[in-house]
Amino acid sequence: MSRYDLKIFSGNANPDLAREIASFLGVEVGDARVSRFSDGEIQVKINESVRGADVFIIQPTCTPVNENLMELLILIDAIRRASARRITAVLPYFGYARQDRKTRARDPITAKLVSNLITVSGARRVIAMDLHAGQIQGFFDIPVDHLVGVPILAKYFNEKGLENKVVVSPDLGGVTRARDLAERIGAPIAIIDKRRPEPNVAEIMNIIGDIEGKTVIMVDDIIDTAGTITQGAQALMERGAKEVYVCCTHPILSGPAVDRLANSPIKEVVVTNTIPLPPEKKLPKIKVLSVAPLMGEAIRRIHEDLSVSELFV
Repeated sequence: MSRYDLKIFSGNANPDLAREIASFLGVEVGDARVSRFSDGEIQVKINESVRGADVFIIQPTCTPVNENLMELLILIDAIRRASARRITAVLPYFGYARQDRKTRARDPITAKLVSNLITVSGARRVIAMDLHAGQIQGFFDIPVDHLVGVPILAKYFNEKGLENKVVVSPDLGGVTRARDLAERIGAPIAIIDKRRPEPNVAEIMNIIGDIEGKTVIMVDDIIDTAGTITQGAQALMERGAKEVYVCCTHPILSGPAVDRLANSPIKEVVVTNTIPLPPEKKLPKIKVLSVAPLMGEAIRRIHEDLSVSELFV
């Protein structure tokens, strides 16, 4: 056991998850107030001592992305200036991760920019969950513990007892994730080959693999506008799939996503609580699984200087 105090703090992005993680660890969420000045500037007040403590700040940079990111940076700065021994930024969802390289002239690489901001603000370690691209770990000049959501999803589907199933990747980039899930639930994989002419616009091309008469489980890291997922589900049903389940780690569900999912042939959408779902997005077909035990155990292991990778053996 570490001789330093373990403290959990949270901004306004996902306080329910922070409380769940704190409960798992047997501690209380730290007394911090994150409010606004009248002009909209963020004000942070840390109402307890953190001197010499091992502090974990739980704050996904989800909608509103810029507000939540600034809350995280200011929380880190406030706790650093209050003489915490170590500050770990816990990012259940890392926003701006989709811009991780230059795809055309004069593009920014915002994933690197945000990584720099988190480091410069005073974080000495990062815990992230299902980064959009694994190489983003290298954008940080501090240690990164990258947790994956597939074991949580696999456990749910194994308990569900589906028969004659196949795991489908909605694009070529997600094949590694699909193979991981397929191995954990004992199923073959198939791939949707698609072309994306513009961001958030997907066009289905063809399906590689046997899905006829099978129960399909489509897996992705995020569902944003749900265009890719719903078009893929429609194409799978037209090509003879028996039923389609969809799962992802991060339910962004922006714009027309909720309507698209509600009107799609998808039987169930399985997500995690890395991003909080407001009541208007909680469709009957959406099932939310908790990442709190996984993140809590990772925090405990880091605090006690134990291996985190053993969680995924």
